[in-house]
Amino acid sequence: MIHPKSDRVIDARYLEPPEPFVKTMEALDTIPAGGKLLLLLFREPHPLYRVLDQNGYRHETEQVADGTFEILIWRA
Repeated sequence: MIHPKSDRVIDARYLEPPEPFVKTMEALDTIPAGGKLLLLLFREPHPLYRVLDQNGYRHETEQVADGTFEILIWRA
């Protein structure tokens, strides 16, 4: 999936926990320096935010018209 915010996208809207978290953490291990990851979910992942903050990642969240949360993640 190609998206204007990032060339690396995880569409986890229909996955059951903890699969979105696991897939996100695995993908972050493969993102090159300066790269970004876009995670798509139907709810805001507050536990993920804490883990990202603790591990030196930054994130920006936007809720779009269809209710999807677009979480853009990159290394600080």
